[in-house]
Amino acid sequence: MLTLLKNARVYAPEPLGCQDILIVGGKIGKIAPRIDINQSFLALETVDLAGKLAVPGFIDPHVHLTGGGGEAGFYSRVPEIMLSGIISAGITTVVGVLGTDGTTRHLESLLAKARGLETEGVTTYMYTGSYELPPVTITGSVRRDIIIVDKVIGVGEIAVSDHRSSEPTVQELKRLATEARLGGMLSGKPGIAHFHMGNGREGLGKIVEAIATSEIPIRHFYPTHVNRKRELLDEAGEFAKRGGYIDITAGVSPLTGFAGAIKPSKAVIECLDRGVPLSRLTMSSDGNGSMAVYNEAGKVEKLLVTTLDSIPAEFRDLVLADGLAIEKALYTVTTNAAALLGLYPVKGALAAGSDADIAVLDDKLVLDMVFAKGVKMMENGRVIKKGTFE
Repeated sequence: MLTLLKNARVYAPEPLGCQDILIVGGKIGKIAPRIDINQSFLALETVDLAGKLAVPGFIDPHVHLTGGGGEAGFYSRVPEIMLSGIISAGITTVVGVLGTDGTTRHLESLLAKARGLETEGVTTYMYTGSYELPPVTITGSVRRDIIIVDKVIGVGEIAVSDHRSSEPTVQELKRLATEARLGGMLSGKPGIAHFHMGNGREGLGKIVEAIATSEIPIRHFYPTHVNRKRELLDEAGEFAKRGGYIDITAGVSPLTGFAGAIKPSKAVIECLDRGVPLSRLTMSSDGNGSMAVYNEAGKVEKLLVTTLDSIPAEFRDLVLADGLAIEKALYTVTTNAAALLGLYPVKGALAAGSDADIAVLDDKLVLDMVFAKGVKMMENGRVIKKGTFE
């Protein structure tokens, strides 16, 4: 079965103008101003995208696939995500994390969920470990997990500067990043050490010291939630100027109840205005995770659950509200994460030979269609390919 997308305004993410896109066997076979195919002997679906944009499928490098939360007690555990919750956000590649709970939630379950979602149609990876140190693993070590387990690309999210962390020392962070780096080198994977940044006073201090006092390249240290407060975003900007990747959390915003946070689209603009290279900015949702909000008496007032649709929402705001060019905004939710994860240009790009992960947007940048590995998953803004138990 071939699929021919006609007359799309293609952003690859660089603007290519009006183009046709031929999808063959889950891959992009060709992009050209005009593609004509004789349908007399081929099974061909033709879709006219006149007036619509075709962009790379969004990449979300931080999702709680098996559910996050639990910090207000067992009742507050978020359920597993379903395929439609991913597709409805235009996301075609996800990286799973455990999060706070490395006791009642397990890496084996995360691995099974990642493989299940892959079977259902999206591309999945995961981190070994959780908030705590020493890290929980599948095989007994971070290095072995990265080398042996196909889905594991690094370790994370390890909590730093947070009251829920294990108070890791600089030496422990260095050892952890070394394990990730060696595992990556021996398996051809990125070998990332992914850090949950909390509200603590230390901020990025220990990570910066670990880099300064070791031989580990800065690209292996990947902090997230850096827009949760002003001081942390300022530190993160300097970190990115030195060559590190930083992750802005689309699900963390004052508009969604996170007091003191910087709205994600505004955080991107601020970073760019301060000279942070666009190529070092990624955006994740922290999707399917939760945070308990406590009152002064220590009682839970509400539970905030993050959703993956914060990614397309903040992308839209970057362009329509903040005035960033479409192609630049796309880099933060597609290409940059693909480069960090060692997937570019198979992912995060529209080009011959790339996976046919395509999000189709209308003129207001609202999702209209989604293709994941060439399969149509959304049409007319409605998910048409749902998970097994949906």
